[in-house]
Amino acid sequence: MKKEQLTVILVEPQGPLNIGSVCRAMMNLGFTHLCLVNPCRAFDGLDAKKMALAALPILDKALVVDTLSEALAHCHLAFGTTRRFGKYRQDFLTPEGFGKSVAERPDNFRCALVMGREDHGLSTHELKLCQSFVTIPTEAAYGSMNLSHATALLLYQVSMALGKTVPLKTGSVRAATFQELEGMYAHMEKSLCNIDFLDSGNPDHIMRTFRRIFGRAGLDQRETTIIRGLMGRIDWTEAERRKANATQGALNPND
Repeated sequence: MKKEQLTVILVEPQGPLNIGSVCRAMMNLGFTHLCLVNPCRAFDGLDAKKMALAALPILDKALVVDTLSEALAHCHLAFGTTRRFGKYRQDFLTPEGFGKSVAERPDNFRCALVMGREDHGLSTHELKLCQSFVTIPTEAAYGSMNLSHATALLLYQVSMALGKTVPLKTGSVRAATFQELEGMYAHMEKSLCNIDFLDSGNPDHIMRTFRRIFGRAGLDQRETTIIRGLMGRIDWTEAERRKANATQGALNPND
């Protein structure tokens, strides 16, 4: 994978100084694509520019969007950063593991490093949109890292891995995009709720597990199409079953 295929996404960054510092860290390590999700009002103000210095072009060209979904629209794989552990946050990558995972992707693969808010990071919903989680081991006494410091550390690991890693060979089928994956997950949720495999009141309880499984697998476009075909067959079978039950009920009204 090439460095230009990795986008750094800052979700609701609250301080222009941090935004400028992230730009500087990106330029130090050779990364140029920055996306800002609903940033603070002064994200491109004087404070940010003072910290960015020679990295000002990265700030000037940064894509600004309203939601994380928009930011991830053209990405194949998103790495969400978090230091909170729990039932739905498992299989964490270390910074080194993150670097190797990015470096192994083919050159036409687009990845995203998703960094959360300075005060409370990424929400559970936002992490749900990411296929892999990354955490930086820090001391329990003071575990929170500065946004730009954490970004620099993770990008350094990617840079190091790119110098040592041979990209994985893949077939001619391209990787599934974020939009294709989200479409597949939405179809799965609807179909599996319809057959009562999922609790319609809380489908995320199981869907998060499916997201982790398929996130680790790194689905391509053909594989998402096959899974949606399976869901379509489930939809058809369930519709036929219900039709047969309705017909049987009409023939035996006293049963």
